[in-house]
Amino acid sequence: MINSQDIKKGTCIRFNGKLYFCVDFQHVQHGKGNTFMRVTLKSIVDGRTLEHRCDISEKLEDVRVERRQYQYLYKEGDDFIFMNQEDYEQIPLNRELITGVDFLKESDVCEVVFDTSTETVLFAELPIKTVLEVTYTEPGEKGNTATNAMKDATVETGATVLVPLFINTGDKIRVDTRTGEYTERVKQFTDKYIR
Repeated sequence: MINSQDIKKGTCIRFNGKLYFCVDFQHVQHGKGNTFMRVTLKSIVDGRTLEHRCDISEKLEDVRVERRQYQYLYKEGDDFIFMNQEDYEQIPLNRELITGVDFLKESDVCEVVFDTSTETVLFAELPIKTVLEVTYTEPGEKGNTATNAMKDATVETGATVLVPLFINTGDKIRVDTRTGEYTERVKQFTDKYIR
């Protein structure tokens, strides 16, 4: 148990029987009233956020979590098989536990978050940005790059991303795995330019 005044960003707590991460907090002190905490919590299960107001002395049940590096190996049925980078133990994870699962490709290294008291997996996170190859998109038209118009592009994982008109099939792009948004085209250098 921790006092609400000791909560900070990233703290994991059990609230109303569910697990939440603190994403923001604020000490509020009125001129005549008591000091209290205004905490923004994000659900581990569905990603929803909620605001909670609590007294400074209120006790909250903290949950000890540990982040471990796991590498994605392959998909088996509905499960995604990951391997621990240190002891090579393999674990299956359900699609709902993986944030950014649509952009997951073989050999990607993810952070898997465990509840250390029960050794259960809470969720897995891909790196914030990943580089993917465009496998199909309509060809861009010359001179059509000055506008902010976008088009659909299918990437190597099968996901669809909105990209600018100048992106072509075979280009590599950087995608934000949290939102699924295109961030930039990745420049490709060939060996003939490297001397």
